[in-house]
Amino acid sequence: MLNESETLSLLRRAKTGDSDAKERLLSNNTSLLKCILKRYLGKGVEYDDLYSLACMGFLKAINGFDESFGVRFSTYAVPMIAGEIKRFLRDDGSVKVSRAMKKTARDMNRYIEAYALEHGRQPTVKELAAAFSLEEGEVVFTLGSSRMPVSIYEQSDYKDEKSTTLAEKLPAKDSPEEMIDRLILRQAIDKLPEREKKIVVLRYFRDMTQSEVAKAIGVSQVQISRIESRIISQFKRELSG
Repeated sequence: MLNESETLSLLRRAKTGDSDAKERLLSNNTSLLKCILKRYLGKGVEYDDLYSLACMGFLKAINGFDESFGVRFSTYAVPMIAGEIKRFLRDDGSVKVSRAMKKTARDMNRYIEAYALEHGRQPTVKELAAAFSLEEGEVVFTLGSSRMPVSIYEQSDYKDEKSTTLAEKLPAKDSPEEMIDRLILRQAIDKLPEREKKIVVLRYFRDMTQSEVAKAIGVSQVQISRIESRIISQFKRELSG
């Protein structure tokens, strides 16, 4: 794997039209491309075609990346790659953004408008994450769910902000693979019935035992175990694409 300085050096060369630099960047990011495209397997598009779409998104990321964003190239590239695939699949009607995510995106946009009116600036990703109890990476993906993912690199309307794009505010420490997994997992949780959602929250976010959850829900520990096993199996299917 390339380190950050090597990646930046190759990016600078690639942006001047150096084909060898582009090829080296592609070959060293194959695992990232595969990690993203595997989410869209089984959607009626062949693997080779998905890989080609991922490569197109990656090359667009090379051309659009700006070191002043203050984020790792991989963080910038993820929504560009995923966006290229989603754009193709959406045109074919194969992929639909979940209702829950669409609603959250709408709520966020309304919150942003209200916040801007009150404070004279748009909220940062960190502030949005706190307001909606999400990870900062999830905020970026959610906002991009109803628009082109490149929208996270649009300039803010408030020119006096030091960080004027969502990408600039996204922490570089986030792993792209982890961001995708968290996003898919959150969507899977949102699809659960209220009782099962409550079980997940109590078991995995409040660290309660099955017996404690059973008592809180009003069922037997055996039932909780069965429900939990079914939920885990469902989540595994979601994460495996």
